[in-house]
Amino acid sequence: MNWRLEIAVQTPVHSALGDVLSYASTLPVAPGALVRVPLGRREVLGVVWSAQPAGTQDDAAASMELKPIGAVLDALPPLGAAWRDLVAFAARYYQRSLGEIALAALPPQLRDLSAVQLARRLKRQAAPAAAAAVPYGPALTPEQAQALARFDAESGPFLLFGSTGSGKTEVYLQAVAALLERKPQAQALVMVPEINLTPQLEARFKDRFGHSAVVSLHSGMTNPQRLASWLAAHAGAARIVLGTRMAVFASMPALELIVVDEEHDPSYKQQEGARYSARDLAVWRGRREGAKVMLGSATPSLESWHQSRPAEGADAGGRYVRLAMPSRIGTAALPAVRLVDMGLQPPRTVLSAALLDAIGQRVARGEQSMVFLNRRGYAPVLACGDCDWKSECPHCSAYRVFHKIDRTLRCHHCGFTERVPRACPACGNPDIAPVGRGTERLEEHLGELFADVKRADGSPVRIARIDADSTRRQGALESQLAAVHAGEVDVLVGTQMIAKGHDFRRITLVAAVNPDSALFSSDFRAPERLFSLLMQSAGRAGRDAAYLSAQGSTAEMWIQTHHPRHALFAALRRHDYPAFAQRELEERAAAGMPPFAFQALLRADARTQEAAQGFLNAANAAAEGLEGAQQVTRYSAVPHAIQRVANVERAQLLVESASRAALQRLLAAWQPVLHALRKQPEGKGVIRWLVDVDPQSI
Repeated sequence: MNWRLEIAVQTPVHSALGDVLSYASTLPVAPGALVRVPLGRREVLGVVWSAQPAGTQDDAAASMELKPIGAVLDALPPLGAAWRDLVAFAARYYQRSLGEIALAALPPQLRDLSAVQLARRLKRQAAPAAAAAVPYGPALTPEQAQALARFDAESGPFLLFGSTGSGKTEVYLQAVAALLERKPQAQALVMVPEINLTPQLEARFKDRFGHSAVVSLHSGMTNPQRLASWLAAHAGAARIVLGTRMAVFASMPALELIVVDEEHDPSYKQQEGARYSARDLAVWRGRREGAKVMLGSATPSLESWHQSRPAEGADAGGRYVRLAMPSRIGTAALPAVRLVDMGLQPPRTVLSAALLDAIGQRVARGEQSMVFLNRRGYAPVLACGDCDWKSECPHCSAYRVFHKIDRTLRCHHCGFTERVPRACPACGNPDIAPVGRGTERLEEHLGELFADVKRADGSPVRIARIDADSTRRQGALESQLAAVHAGEVDVLVGTQMIAKGHDFRRITLVAAVNPDSALFSSDFRAPERLFSLLMQSAGRAGRDAAYLSAQGSTAEMWIQTHHPRHALFAALRRHDYPAFAQRELEERAAAGMPPFAFQALLRADARTQEAAQGFLNAANAAAEGLEGAQQVTRYSAVPHAIQRVANVERAQLLVESASRAALQRLLAAWQPVLHALRKQPEGKGVIRWLVDVDPQSI
């Protein structure tokens, strides 16, 4: 008997080829099996989605001449129904093709292996093994014990709202330990927002559970490493998978627990290709597979906070269970927040005298300070005072950043880099000067200010910088963090890379130099991100109560601002996230913003801004009358904030609705219309378009 197989292959959503392609097979192949199939002139990897005997379809489908499949990678167990459901949901909700999601979720090296090569690789793979008995770790605080007791007793999903230093990681460790003690063959998925936090967490989990039980999955790994980790998870050999957002798609047949650490972090939202939210998919996956889900943060996203609201009056409350851990471990107190009004400082002051004095006192006592500025490079712009020339990027509507270390002007959007000119390219003036400052310039400035200051042992002050530029080389981040932990750094300068997740034991002072720009941003999420970043930064100070006591010191967070009476800073001084969240949610409810409404962006890239906006406005007009359109508000097309990147013009069109279902109905009905428009005169000049559901920035 011949069989007709529906197979998902990697076809972009713009190809309009549909979700699956049909192939012929002389043998039945189980759904979820990996196969190699011809596609054009290539042979590609595909996932079997369904199989049925040939001739059972309608006459038109049955009469089609189908290409036969190539090899079946039958050495690998098929991908389970739960995994296929997750992929299908993600493709449907985020408006992408099924094959695009399915194949992107698999390790890249798997796409290139033949059946023979894969079978050889699997022979070297470790066999599944039960996790060894695990010690439970340190004694729990009453708050940790209560959180775990409720986690065991209730079904969730759960939001672990714990202040920085309250011991959330220990709660994760013990929740996993309890699961593995109860079910030694079970699996747990632990997600972190960024690669640079993974080694730190990986070390803690391996110390507790042993090296063979834990694998990592993130884009910083080599392709062979990713394949080995994925195979271990798929086979059940790995009990615990640690990873970034891509790990939400890991094939884990015995999954029973999902932890999403720092769940508020924007990094969980993919910004290229299929723009999925790993946090939201983790919650959906937990419900589909019967796995418990714990989201953790000191500053939860307003969506999760709203979903975990308790029942009150006519309000039935949210779907999540909120677990609160407001206290730090031991006797450590949250740092005192000090605001410096920069309007009262002398003109062009970078670091106030009071802040410099406070850092100097820390240096004298052998303590560490952290100075946070979320802008890398030496200066954001190089400018000429005579003719007003600025270091604009020729390919983007943005300035190139001046990097003094290698004397380059570098665009952080398209990567275009040139040597710094000897004189102004427009008028020849040799006195071109940096405007503003980034971490590189701040590091240099601190070096000048502390040039004559000595540490207690008489040696000079040691200043280090951690940002995307200083950690570009392999292993650079690990060695720099090790130097901080070893006490070899007195003042650490950096971007948001150093502001969250790290457990620095000797830092007693954290300073935010210039956080004001987010206070009045056009992006309604900017205040939420700023509050989170500042509160997370403050959490790096004073984490070790015993060290503070021995030093006779206190933990402090200094914020230099021109708006010290802003309500955001008032809540921050009290470390009062609930008050901040209540105020923001009231404003959003009044404005009909998420989480009280649901949004999507239709984006278009084109050779000209007119072509991009023309396509979007034509799409807007064509949406009239589509299913769900009456319940969805559609706005006019506008340029992106940075409208040109790498000589491509970018525009976007916002759609929103109080009904998620109505928005999804419109987006689904819109897809064929958009494909058709692309081929009409309105689509001329359009390079690509995409739908971004639940966008994180507008």
